[in-house]
Amino acid sequence: MKAPDESQPLLWELQVSHYSEKVRWALDYKRVPHRRRATMPGVHIAVALWLSEGASVTFPILELGEDRLADSSAAIAALDRRYPEPPLYPAEPAERRQAIELEEYFDEELGPAARLLPFHELGHEPELFGEVAALAVPAPLSRAKPLLSLYGRLYTGARFGVRDSEAAERARAAILAGFDRIEAELAAGDGDHLVGGAFSVADLTGAALLYPVVVPPGSPLPPELPQPPAFERFRAEVSERPGYRWVEETYRRYRSAPVPAATAAAAA
Repeated sequence: MKAPDESQPLLWELQVSHYSEKVRWALDYKRVPHRRRATMPGVHIAVALWLSEGASVTFPILELGEDRLADSSAAIAALDRRYPEPPLYPAEPAERRQAIELEEYFDEELGPAARLLPFHELGHEPELFGEVAALAVPAPLSRAKPLLSLYGRLYTGARFGVRDSEAAERARAAILAGFDRIEAELAAGDGDHLVGGAFSVADLTGAALLYPVVVPPGSPLPPELPQPPAFERFRAEVSERPGYRWVEETYRRYRSAPVPAATAAAAA
């Protein structure tokens, strides 16, 4: 394998994180050769604190030149300035503001809900949790699925409060509201894109942050991976919604294949 170029952008990521997927998608969409480093969830908190000099406790963090960007939205904005083609922000000012507003809504309202609900339901299915957790750790650790399941349930409970049934109900409502918002924006536009009739950061963010719910081909989780029965019932209830199908179609049309492994080195 070709040695990675140390001058390339470096993405510190959690492999199944939908916020990490958001930045990975931007890098791949722009065909930016880059490096990647992943750590075990939980361990990444210390790494993030070190990299950000105490400003952030989580990934993704993008090292871009002399900058370390500890926020997915800031990372994509910086990427778009440095690698302007193809653009991710509309040129027209009002459309640009709309795209950024939608990105912020997805980040703050939809993203946490789309993380909490799957983990809440996985907490009732230890064996399945082990399968998912094995995808989130370096390969040598992935075989210890029972221990990973226990660790994952403890970690997500403490970090995100996923054991709280009322929080899970609020997450369901927020996901449904997210589909409502997407469908309203599609109806007001061209039916395919959220802003300005073209793919933008709004489309990328909405689709990436909903990937744990929709699990489309091309997302970090294999579509054939079994889901907890209660979560599968929820997915079935929303699977015919235009917003759900839009996520699948957006992945199909715009989720470019990752840059070659020689330039996007996985890490321990």
